[in-house]
Order: sequence, then C-alpha cells, then structure tokens
Amino acid sequence: MAANTIKQSCGALIYCTNTGRYLFLLRSNGKFDNTWGLVGGKIEPGETISQGLFREIGEELGGEIRDAKILPIEQYTSDNNKFIYHTFLIKVDEEFTPILNREHKGYCWVPIDCLPSPLHPGVGRSFKFNHILKKIKVLEQVKD
Repeated sequence: MAANTIKQSCGALIYCTNTGRYLFLLRSNGKFDNTWGLVGGKIEPGETISQGLFREIGEELGGEIRDAKILPIEQYTSDNNKFIYHTFLIKVDEEFTPILNREHKGYCWVPIDCLPSPLHPGVGRSFKFNHILKKIKVLEQVKD
C-alpha cells in the first residue's frame, strides 16, 4: 500500500418512512463487538462509494434495497487525512427483517431520540453534533 493511500468506508442510516424509525445493527466481532452501528464497511479498490455501500447492504442485510434514494449526511475525515467515512440516509417505505451475516448478531428499529446503547464510537460521535441531528430531520422530509 502506498504511503499516501486514503482508506474509505461508508455506512447508511436506514429510515422507514411509515414508522419513523431507524435501523441499527449490533456488531458481533472485531474491535467494536457489542456496539450498535450502521450497515456499511470498507470501499474496495475500483468501487465507487455507492457501489461499496450497496455491496455492504447486500452482505450485511441479506438483500438489496431497490430504488433507494441515497442522501448524504456527513463525510468524516480523520485528523491525519488517511481515512474518510461517508454516511448516508436511505429511505425505505416498510421496516424489514434483515438476514444478518457473521458481522452482526442483532438489529433494532428505533426512533432517532431513542438510540440503542452502546453506540459504535464513530456513530456516537456523529450523533453528538446537533447539526447532524438537524440534517437527519431535514432529510427525513425530502420527497422521493
């Protein structure tokens, strides 16, 4: 790997328009075991951000989300500029039961003001900022 290579990952906060609830996944392995986070992961070489996001959705939720509108929430860049995380909102009409892979051992659909605990540190960081929460509320209202 080149010394100046930037690693990128992405994740999605999935919002159900009919219930007003969001999907969170409980991690089952790795550094942040037993924390709640979003669907997502590393963007592979040669993938676009959206290709990586939809690949991760297929792997982690056991299927596709068709005709989804992807709305950007945040782009986090590490202090050393070697890591970028892209966070999106994806709206679905109905809640669904994900078919979890080995990366997760549970899921929940919750209102934004009732987040599961403990949150993955990266997700928790984002939800500490009022401007992020306000943006999520605005994006909820975006028409498809």
